[in-house]
Amino acid sequence: MLVLLLVAGTAIGVILLWPETREIPRPPELGAAANTEKAEVVGVRAVPCGVGAGSDECLEVSAMLRSGPDEGDEVTFTFAAAEGEFDVGDDIRVHKNVVPPDVLTQGIEVEPYSFSDFERRTPMLGLVVIFAALVLLTGRWKGLRAVLGLCGSLAVVVFFIVPAILDGRSPIAVAFVGALSIMLITLPLAHGAGPKTVAASLGTAASLSLTLLLGYFFIDLAHLSGLSSEEAVYLRATQGDLSLRGLLLAGMVIAALGVLDDLTVSQSSTVMALRRANPNLGFRGLFRSAITVGHDHIAATVNTLVLAYAGASLPVLLIFSLADTPFADAINFEAVAEAVVATLVGSIGLIAAVPITTALAALLAGNVEPGALGEVEHAH
Repeated sequence: MLVLLLVAGTAIGVILLWPETREIPRPPELGAAANTEKAEVVGVRAVPCGVGAGSDECLEVSAMLRSGPDEGDEVTFTFAAAEGEFDVGDDIRVHKNVVPPDVLTQGIEVEPYSFSDFERRTPMLGLVVIFAALVLLTGRWKGLRAVLGLCGSLAVVVFFIVPAILDGRSPIAVAFVGALSIMLITLPLAHGAGPKTVAASLGTAASLSLTLLLGYFFIDLAHLSGLSSEEAVYLRATQGDLSLRGLLLAGMVIAALGVLDDLTVSQSSTVMALRRANPNLGFRGLFRSAITVGHDHIAATVNTLVLAYAGASLPVLLIFSLADTPFADAINFEAVAEAVVATLVGSIGLIAAVPITTALAALLAGNVEPGALGEVEHAH
C-alpha cells in the first residue's frame, strides 16, 4: 500500500511540475545560439601577438572545414599560446564570425572563423561503448537492465528536472519528485518488483525526505546563498527569479540519491538472503544480523560521498592552500562550506537509511514465504 501511494504521489508530482510545452525564453544578452562547424587542424605556427592581446606568443592555427556551407575551405584563427595546445590532425569546432554592417571595426580585419572548442564527442562515445560493453559482459541480463535504468535516469534529468527548473518550478520540489521518479525507474528495472525492491524504495524515499529537511534547515542556518560558483552567478544574472538556495538543495538531494540506492538495495538484499537461509529468523533476528552488515556499508558509502565532494572542491582547496589561509577560515568560505554541509547532510541521510531500510525489509521478509524471496544474492 505504501509503495502504491509513493508511486501515485510521484506521478501526481510529475504532472503538476511538468514544464509547459512553450520554449524557454533565451536571455536577450546571449543573442542567438551560435552554430559550430567541424574542422580539422592542418597547420600550426607560432606568431607574435597583436597589441593588447595580453600575451607575447600566439599560435596561428590553420584548419580545414569539414562541415557547413564553406566545407572544404581552409581558415585560420589566432590563439594565445598559453591557452591551448593544437596538433595537426586535431578535430575541433569553429563558429563563423558575422559582423553586423553597422559595427565599426576601425580597420581591424576580423577572422572569418573563430575557435569554439575541441571535438570531444568521438572519444566520449568510445568511452560510453566500453562502459556499456563491460556492464553487459559482467552483468549480462542484469547489466542490460542497469543500463536501461541509467538511460531512464538521464532522461528524467534532461527532459523533466532541468526544463522544469528553468520553467520557474520550485527547484526543491522538482528535485525531490525527480529523484523519486529516478528511483522508481531504476530499482524495479535493475532488481525486479519483489520485496527487496519494495523495502529499498521505501527506505530510499524516507532517507531522501530526511536529507531534504536537513538540507533546507542547515542551508538557512549556515546562510548559504548558492552564489559560490561562476555558474550560479550567471544564472542569477540571466534567471533572476530562480532560487539559487533551492538549486543548491536540489543538487544535494540528487547527489545523495545515487549512493542511497546502492545502500538501501544492499541492506534489503542482505535481509532477504538471511531470511531465505534461515526461515526461523523473525524481525528481531533479521534486523540484528543485517544491521551488522549495514555498519560496513555505512563506512564505505560515507567515505565515497566525502571523497566525491572533496574531489569536486579540490581546486578551491588548492587556492586557499596557496594563500596560506588557515583551515578554520577556509571552511568558513561559502565555496567550501557548501561542500561541507552537502557532505554532512548526505551522510546523515545515508546513516539513517541503514536502520530504516533494514527494519522495513525485516518486516516485509517476515510476512513472505522464504521461497518467494528470490535467489540468495548480495545486490550492488
